[in-house]
Amino acid sequence: MFKSVLVANRGEIACRVFRTARRMGVRTIAVYSEADAKALHVREADDAVLIGPAPARESYLDGAKVLAAAKATGAEAIHPGYGFLSENADFAEAVMAAGLVWIGPPPAAIRAMGLKDAAKSLMIAAGVPVTPGYLGEDQSLERLQTEADAIGYPVLIKAVAGGGGKGMKKVERAEDFAAGLAGAQREGQASFGDPRVLIEKYITRPRHIEVQVFGDSHGSVVHLYERDCSLQRRHQKVIEEAPAPGMDAAARKAITDAAVRAALAVNYEGAGTIEFIADASDGLKADRIWFMEMNTRLQVEHPVTEAVTGVDLVEWQFRVAAGQPMPLKQDEIELNGWAMEARLYAEDPANGFLPSIGRLEHFVMPERARVDTGVQRGGEVSQFYDPMIAKLIVHRDTREAAAEALADACAEVEVWPVRTNAGFLVRCLEHPRFVEGDVDTGFIGAEEASLAAAEPSAKTRAAAVATVGLRADEAQRDAAASPWTDGLFAFRMNGASTTPVVLYRDGERLQAEMSGVYREGAPRHSAFDVHLDGEAFQAIGIPAYVFIDGEQVSGADTGDSRVVVFEEGDAFEFSTRLRGAAGGGASDGALRAPMPGKIVATPARPGDTVTKGQPVVVLEAMKMEHALVAPFDGVVGEISVAVGDQVAADAVLAVVTAG
Repeated sequence: MFKSVLVANRGEIACRVFRTARRMGVRTIAVYSEADAKALHVREADDAVLIGPAPARESYLDGAKVLAAAKATGAEAIHPGYGFLSENADFAEAVMAAGLVWIGPPPAAIRAMGLKDAAKSLMIAAGVPVTPGYLGEDQSLERLQTEADAIGYPVLIKAVAGGGGKGMKKVERAEDFAAGLAGAQREGQASFGDPRVLIEKYITRPRHIEVQVFGDSHGSVVHLYERDCSLQRRHQKVIEEAPAPGMDAAARKAITDAAVRAALAVNYEGAGTIEFIADASDGLKADRIWFMEMNTRLQVEHPVTEAVTGVDLVEWQFRVAAGQPMPLKQDEIELNGWAMEARLYAEDPANGFLPSIGRLEHFVMPERARVDTGVQRGGEVSQFYDPMIAKLIVHRDTREAAAEALADACAEVEVWPVRTNAGFLVRCLEHPRFVEGDVDTGFIGAEEASLAAAEPSAKTRAAAVATVGLRADEAQRDAAASPWTDGLFAFRMNGASTTPVVLYRDGERLQAEMSGVYREGAPRHSAFDVHLDGEAFQAIGIPAYVFIDGEQVSGADTGDSRVVVFEEGDAFEFSTRLRGAAGGGASDGALRAPMPGKIVATPARPGDTVTKGQPVVVLEAMKMEHALVAPFDGVVGEISVAVGDQVAADAVLAVVTAG
C-alpha cells in the first residue's frame, strides 16, 4: 500500500477521501486555488500546495500543476475525486508515466466510456440494452433535426462528452429544436471542449437508476446493487436512495447483470457507475430499462451504497489501485436496510433557485445524520465552483423511516446569509408522492409550485417579533444601569403596558404588539406576550434562542435591522424597516446580474418585443447557465453587455420597458 496520497480535487470529496486515508495511515496532501486558501480541505490535509488562481482551468483543471505539486510533496498516489480531472484519460496516463499510482480506472476504459455515442455503440456490441436515438457523425443542424423528427418529440439533446446535466436539453417541439441544439452545443463546448451531441428518445416517465460496479486488476467485477437518482432538477440530482423503490428481484437481476457486462466490456478496474434510464409508466420492468452512460469515477451519491452494503468504497479504491484483489466476492456483498442522501445546495428556491454566494456566518448541520461537507462556519461559498455545500445521509431499516429521518435532518439545517435548499428538500421528502415511492425525473418539475417556497408560520412570525423586543430590551438595559431603565421594556405609567412592533418581509407589513409580563422561571426582562393576527403567544428569550409557547425557535444574529428565523430548513428574513426589492427586476424592468459571471448569449436584441418569461440575456456562473428573463410583456430598450463580457453582481445587463 502506498504511504501518501494527493487528492486532485477540493471541497467535500477531498475531505471524504482524507477521512479514509487517515484511518488507513496514509499521509494526505491537498491542492488548492487562491480562492480556497482557507478552505476546510486545506486545513484537514497533512500538506497543502497552492496551484493557481481561482478559475478552475488555471488551477484544479491544470494537470501539470497537480503533478508538480505531487512531485514537490513526495506523493506516491493521486486520487482525482469526482469532477475536474477524474475522467481525463490524458491526465491518468500522465500520472502513471510519472511513476505515481493512479487511483482510478485504466485510461483505455475512461476513453471507451467517455463519449456517449461511442459508449452506446460499445454497449450494443456487449449485449447491453440502450435507449433508441441517433449517434451519427453528421452534426449538421439539418441532419440532427431530421433525426429528431424521425425519433418523435420530446427528445433529449445530449453533449457526447457531457455529464451532470451539462450540455443536455429537452426539446418538446420541432420548432424549438434549433434553439435547444445551440444551447447544448454551447454548454458542451464550454464545459468539455466538445460541441458534438447525440439525440435520444425522451422517456415520458423516466426513472434514473444506476448500478455501482467495482473491478480489480485480477479480472473480477462485482456490483454493489442499485441507487435511484430520479429526484432531479434541471438534470441535477437532488435526492438519491438505495435500493430503488419498486425494484423486484427480476428487474434487479436484469440491471445488475447488464452493469457487470458493461464493466467487463472495457476491462474495468476501480469504482464506476453504470447509469440506466427506466420507463416507469407501468412500474419497473426488466425489459424497460436501458443503458444511458457510464461514469468512470466515484459518484457524489456513493455514501448511500456504502450505507446499505457496509463497504468503504474509497478504501476499496485504495486497495485495488495498490494491486490488491477486492475484499469481497459478489455473493458476500449484502443489501441491508435503506439509505437516502440529500444534496444541500447554496441556492435560493424562492428566487428561481439562483445560486447564493458569500460568507457562512451562521452554519449549523444536523447531528443525527452523516454530513459530508467541505465548508464550515466562517467559510466562503465561492462563485467559481459548484454550489453544493454538503451531503446529508441517513440509513434506516425501511424506506419510510429513512425518508422521515432525512426530512428531520434537513429541517435542522441553519445557514445564513447564504441561502440553501434545505426547506425545499424537506418538502420533497414529505410529499405524499415521494413517500409512496411514486417518483420519476419529472417529479420536481410537476410539483415545483408547492415545493419551491413556503411561508413562515404564525410561530415563526411571533418569534421574529419577540426577537425584536428582546433586542430593544437589551439595548434599554445596556443604556444605563438604572432602576428607571432596567427591566422596564413595555412599561407604561397610567396606560396599557404594550409596545407596538412593525416588521416587514418581502415588502409586506407585519403589525404586532408586545407586553412585558412576569412568568415563573424566567427573568422579567426575557418574558413577553406577543399579540399577532388575533393570536397571543407566550415568548421567553435566553441568549441565542427564543421560546414561543414553550417551543424553541432558532435564529441568526444579524446585528442590524434584520431578524432571521429558521423553520423546517427555511430561513425567513424580517426587517424593522421597509426595503426595496433585492436585485432590481420586475418593478423597473432592469435585469441585474444575480452574481458575478460571464455573458454567454443574448437571445434578444434592442427593440425586440418580448413576453414575460422570455430569455433576454444568459449568464454563466457557478458552472451553470442562468437565463435572465423579461419581467413583463414589453420591449427591450437596452442591452448593455455582449457575449464574453465578465460582469459583477447586481450589474444592469438589460432593460425592458412596458409596451
